[in-house]
Amino acid sequence: MTAPLKDRGGGTTEELFALYRESGDQKLKWEIAMRYTGLIKSIALQIRGVFCSFTQLDDIINEGLIVLAEAVDKFDPEKGRFEVYVAKRIRGMIVDLARRQDWVPRTVRQKAQRIERAATELYNETGRYPSDEQIAEHLGMSMGDYQETLANSSLQSILSLQELFDSSDMWPSDPGTEEGAQSSPEQRLMDEELTDTLAKAIGGMKENEQLVLSLYYEKNLKMKDIAAVMDITPPRVSQIHARAVQKLKVLMESYLRGE
Repeated sequence: MTAPLKDRGGGTTEELFALYRESGDQKLKWEIAMRYTGLIKSIALQIRGVFCSFTQLDDIINEGLIVLAEAVDKFDPEKGRFEVYVAKRIRGMIVDLARRQDWVPRTVRQKAQRIERAATELYNETGRYPSDEQIAEHLGMSMGDYQETLANSSLQSILSLQELFDSSDMWPSDPGTEEGAQSSPEQRLMDEELTDTLAKAIGGMKENEQLVLSLYYEKNLKMKDIAAVMDITPPRVSQIHARAVQKLKVLMESYLRGE
């Protein structure tokens, strides 16, 4: 017999998940979701503090609660930790919101797009990702202007990469969801190939680029905390992050072309 809600409020998240699966009680779903509002705020402030000066934190939290509630329904507790599963979806929601509301200043977006195009052109010419100096020279930019643009363009780089993934329907199925668990053998094979390609792309990056990506996306550290770990300045971390994401986009474009 399922216990009354008033007797269940102090349980662990795992216990609440089990009770929700058993009862379908919507109050339990929202109780689980509300436990992770701090995660929404943490990720939102992380992105806000690094990328831009947007102030719509309440909007982000409200949309994040919807993401959390949907994730509670889709998540399979046997596939891993809920906070890891949902953090990726919260980031994706914030990026989508940034894209819809155009948080990136036009001048920053235009400069970042010029750098992306130059990197792609040079990669296609040589078969390897160009150095910062080569990109700056190709664009006729000073290194100071180039580095400043990189430091300010992390969000634009993420938006651009997500647009590539969205337009090509390249997102892999998530095994933590029922849909992912029931995907076809063909889809699972494609997912494995994509995951392997991404792993090789990241594995071919410089050590500092790999470290920034790992600390930011896996450990959920803020840029200022990554800067402290690496003993460099936060703007330098942003530059490394932007370059790593842009490099990943160029390499994934090459993968999509079958090269």
